[in-house]
Amino acid sequence: MPRLFGTDGVRGTAGKYPLDPATVRRLGAALVRAWRARHSAASAGGNGPRILVGRDTRESGGWIEAELAHGASGEGATVTSAGVVPTPAIAYLTRTQGYDAGVVISASHNPFEDNGIKVFSGRGEKFTERDEREVETMVADDSWQARSGEPGDVKPVDLVGAYLDHLRAVFPESERLKGFLLAIDCANGATTTAAPRLFASLGLQTIVIGNQPDGRNINLGCGSTRPELLARIVAERGCQMGVAFDGDGDRAIFVDHRGQIVDGDAVLLMCGRQLQHEGRLKGHAIVATVMSNIGLELALKPLGIDLVRCPVGDKYVMEEMLNRGLSLGGEQSGHIIFSDYLFTGDGLCTALNVLRTVALTGRTLADLASDLTTYPQVLLNVRVREKVDLKTVPAVAATIDVVESRVAGQGRLLVRYSGTEPLLRVMLEGREQDEIRAWAQEIVDVVKEHLG
Repeated sequence: MPRLFGTDGVRGTAGKYPLDPATVRRLGAALVRAWRARHSAASAGGNGPRILVGRDTRESGGWIEAELAHGASGEGATVTSAGVVPTPAIAYLTRTQGYDAGVVISASHNPFEDNGIKVFSGRGEKFTERDEREVETMVADDSWQARSGEPGDVKPVDLVGAYLDHLRAVFPESERLKGFLLAIDCANGATTTAAPRLFASLGLQTIVIGNQPDGRNINLGCGSTRPELLARIVAERGCQMGVAFDGDGDRAIFVDHRGQIVDGDAVLLMCGRQLQHEGRLKGHAIVATVMSNIGLELALKPLGIDLVRCPVGDKYVMEEMLNRGLSLGGEQSGHIIFSDYLFTGDGLCTALNVLRTVALTGRTLADLASDLTTYPQVLLNVRVREKVDLKTVPAVAATIDVVESRVAGQGRLLVRYSGTEPLLRVMLEGREQDEIRAWAQEIVDVVKEHLG
């Protein structure tokens, strides 16, 4: 059975499989069929699910939305479009406005030629792998056909205001930062419809860039993956802080008043400590991925906060938080989940929590971020003939054990195969760059000798 869903929904080049018109239409129909199979009692009366769709600013978003809606409505669904809105807005509105599912058409931080489809349950949570496999099974079933004909217009609805009202409640102390000068980079993406309006309504002074989308300039030299322009503007214009969102608005990267980048690890530390101070850090633990720096783990330990690691991908962060009943988790890349508000990454919510932490502590972002000591990191790749279990190769296993013993308590070793290439990746963190590079090279050399 072909896999459609990756680590963050269906992703590809717009117009090509799996984002060609026929597959998108069939996917829309399969979503409804899978929903009916799971909700047989609810759908027995013939009423199909209510689906809310949102998209970012890519030029392909409109026709993908139309094809998906045509397939879904052909199976009895009622499909409504929220237009251009951040991904977390769909997650929130799906849950609070009585929709059975939410769909976001976006490729996040990718260039405009790409697009993607993310699906949320009626609870506002990203589809789990089980949900995705059910939909893929339905798509692969050749016993049925999606509705034919030309797609029509999708019913529009304006719900941005309800989402912004929800966000304002995150920062009731906003008066403390009245007149605060904040630079915002909307990445020419989905937050252009929400971010400037939100921060201005809270009394902050704003300088906004990346807010002129033309369908092709999303993430182009701007946004969370390219914060250099924002950093320069913050430093030149005397801003107290800057925040850059990605194309769909589910992540945020920050810039302090000196123009220095502040990533998700530092955000997890400062916000985790603030939540702990308020007695709101459930489980006294935070979820982060295997890519978060060992410095975060070491900074949290004296605070009595455990760091729970999971695979890369905010859906894995979400699943771990749900399983453990935790209130905070995220990724170094800026996907941060505050479960008190939403079980998905939300760049605007993250920005408000950082601003709130600045306001309540009376410290600058630079000062708060300085509490995190980022340890040097080395990442080496080595090509292999086959992906065998490393424990079955005595020389390799022994070398890995030796390196792990060297970094115990003051560093971290991660050895894993690439999911798409015949490569073994060796990631090592520790106190001295030259030292950990030499240790990582020891592993690479023995792998070359036995598996290369």
